[in-house]
Amino acid sequence: MIKARIIGTGSYAPGKVLTNRDLETFLDTSDEWIVSRTGIRERHIAADNEATSDLAVQAAKRALAMAGLTADDLDMIVVGTVTGDFPWPGTACLVQHKLGTRGQAAFDVSAACSGFLYGLSNAVGRIESGQCRRALVVGAEILSRIVDWEDRNTAVLFGDGAGAVVLEAREGDSGVLSTHLHADGSFWELLYQPGFGSRNPVSAQGVEDRLGYLRMQGNEVFKIAVRSLHEVAVEALEANGVEPADLDLFIPHQANRRILEATAKRLGLKPEQVYVNVDRFGNTSGASIPIALDEANRAGRIQPGDLVLLDAFGGGLTWASALLRW
Repeated sequence: MIKARIIGTGSYAPGKVLTNRDLETFLDTSDEWIVSRTGIRERHIAADNEATSDLAVQAAKRALAMAGLTADDLDMIVVGTVTGDFPWPGTACLVQHKLGTRGQAAFDVSAACSGFLYGLSNAVGRIESGQCRRALVVGAEILSRIVDWEDRNTAVLFGDGAGAVVLEAREGDSGVLSTHLHADGSFWELLYQPGFGSRNPVSAQGVEDRLGYLRMQGNEVFKIAVRSLHEVAVEALEANGVEPADLDLFIPHQANRRILEATAKRLGLKPEQVYVNVDRFGNTSGASIPIALDEANRAGRIQPGDLVLLDAFGGGLTWASALLRW
């Protein structure tokens, strides 16, 4: 049976690092307050001349280099993002152009923090059905552009970055074993960006009302996130006849450490089974899982034959999981 196998990973984080101590200089907050509630110590912030496509291209080039391929070898490019360069065209088209290739399918997926897994699932389906042989899936965000830096409850959480994987059709046991996607639009107001779309188009009043910045009801999001992350993780395990103890690595969306720990506890996982880098990157939304996956891969945390579970939750509300045999 043909499976979609990850043959290359890559990631990129902007050079500027914003620490909690830096935030103390303009927000009513402290390093202790942030760390105790989120586990975050620092996050990367894009330079003024960097756009989301620029971050995505850097991650994509590194993934392609590991795979030993060029962009011309790709049959499709998918970018999971909610902070694209423009409302349209899709950032994936810009990534395609900057990679120096043309012709293959290129489109964005908007599922917030679940965007990478939604994009991965789409690519896996097309590969398994024989519609394409190789795909690039990227998660990329510049959330610092839509964060209200006067709101200490959200400003401390988010960072910028990009991660990417190259998938190829291969025979054998290794590859993406299954993906699982869900959403519940009735909770859309818990985490969203009010402007500037067709509901609240650009206006002077909208700018004054700060509609361009994300809004989040943190306590409600936390409760639903832990429950949903656990449920969709169990769904992936049961679909493949796998127990939590069988996992070699669990890579959840890096939202905040308390969510990660609560989800891992519900699954009965040991600390060494869980990959955590939220302390160094903050919440990078759709970029968080591919960044963590690339870090773990390059650090030797993942070996051939390992079982790896990816698990995400984001605005929409959306949640998703994917189980891989490396």
